[in-house]
Amino acid sequence: MKKTTALFLALLMLLSLGTLNVFAENPIEISLYYSDNSTLPFRADWPMLVHLQEKYNVKLNIEPIPIADYTTKVGLALSTGQNAPDVILGSSTGGVNASHALNGAIVPISDYAEWTPNFNARVQEFGLENNVEMLKLSDGKRYYMPAVYDKPFYDGGLILREDFLEEKGLEAPKTFDDLYTILKAYKETHPESYPLTTIVAPRVLYRMTMPSFGMSVGLNSATGTNTLSWNYEDNEYFAGAISSQYKDYVTYLNKLYTEGLLDPEMSQDATSTSQKLATGAAMATYGYYDQIGGWEQSSSVDGMKLQMYPPLEGPGGAHHQPKNPVAGGILFPINTMKRDDFEQVVRKIDEVFFSEDAAAIWCIGVEGETYTKDGDKIVYSDEILNSKDGIYKYMQNAYGCGADGLQLVWYNAREMTKYDENYAQINATAAEMPDAIQYVPPVPSFDDMPAEDASLLQATLSDAFEVWNDAFITGKKSLDTDWDAYVKEMNDKGIGKFLEIYNDNKK
Repeated sequence: MKKTTALFLALLMLLSLGTLNVFAENPIEISLYYSDNSTLPFRADWPMLVHLQEKYNVKLNIEPIPIADYTTKVGLALSTGQNAPDVILGSSTGGVNASHALNGAIVPISDYAEWTPNFNARVQEFGLENNVEMLKLSDGKRYYMPAVYDKPFYDGGLILREDFLEEKGLEAPKTFDDLYTILKAYKETHPESYPLTTIVAPRVLYRMTMPSFGMSVGLNSATGTNTLSWNYEDNEYFAGAISSQYKDYVTYLNKLYTEGLLDPEMSQDATSTSQKLATGAAMATYGYYDQIGGWEQSSSVDGMKLQMYPPLEGPGGAHHQPKNPVAGGILFPINTMKRDDFEQVVRKIDEVFFSEDAAAIWCIGVEGETYTKDGDKIVYSDEILNSKDGIYKYMQNAYGCGADGLQLVWYNAREMTKYDENYAQINATAAEMPDAIQYVPPVPSFDDMPAEDASLLQATLSDAFEVWNDAFITGKKSLDTDWDAYVKEMNDKGIGKFLEIYNDNKK
């Protein structure tokens, strides 16, 4: 009897352990929204994404959403609560999301700081405590975990044909007048061309050039408002969309467009941009350094050599798109709190995106697979080193390393291992320029009602601005005869009230 009982208990114990192991081995499933960019299409089989899921025993059900539709899709999910994912990537509580947060649609993640030890450690490591503190809204709570940078770096800017400059004896551009001269010279020798083209959409061109004219407006405005800009001297918002600075800017682009120097096909896919540069149909664009290798390799033009240049000087100085050491990151829709394993979800997300090991994997991959170590030096595999696309772009496409929205911890020195000495020198030059990369304007501390009012005004004003902006650039509307009508319409739609709300609630 004793033997039978002992055998039964032992069997029961084994079965219990087996059951526990099954539960332990089942990965936790988490659904996520991801902003998908056509220059780096999402792949569920990216080796590093697969590796991280296996390493941390998690299944990330990522829904890629086209970048042009992302804000709308996120806003709908937060405002209705229907079909919202567990996690939204690449988002913040700037603009309309402040209203969603204060209306209870987003988890106040600062209330659960003990569940995000890895995020906390990275913030402390980078000395970003004050920056993160500034992300709190008027209720004293923070609603997202931002991506964090130890220092900003100049990752993109004006890229043009250096071989053409050498052929014509032209100096490297330092101002927007210099750029006009270069584009004009290219048009004279290539009359069928549109020398300056865009990547994906004009928003990249806008956000990289507007700061040199003293403002930033549109879908990628630094303030997140689309129509307001930040005065860096007075530390307050101004109505950028109807300012003299914007008028100067759109006048410049209209001149380029009218003279056939700006590609009329402002929205296009990455293949189209590549073909235009490769065939000589265009000779310049605003893009990212890691794209140069691929464009050069695919070129049919003998001796084509592309180079990226530091920010050009405009009426407002020489500036690139503003950046902060904290950026869009991770937020949790309120319905995620209804999960029985909510704590485990938060802890797992913290581990997968902010732990030291995960941060390294998202950036440079796995030792022995993508790189080896020679002392402290990172040595990439021959496959990566010999890629025609360059280290950075190849690792993005082939492995998923360095994908915005997924890599949320950025060490400048580690990033530089994926670039050449030329890029390091460009970065050094930009770093020596005063305020080449300005800070991102602070997010107002909205109360519930002002946030809702601001949200409604933002949508109305943004729609009107986009229509007029296109019309001014293309000449459908005249800057001489239609400007006053435009200003009146924006005033009638409430840009003054919108500005008042932002300045009354600024930090």
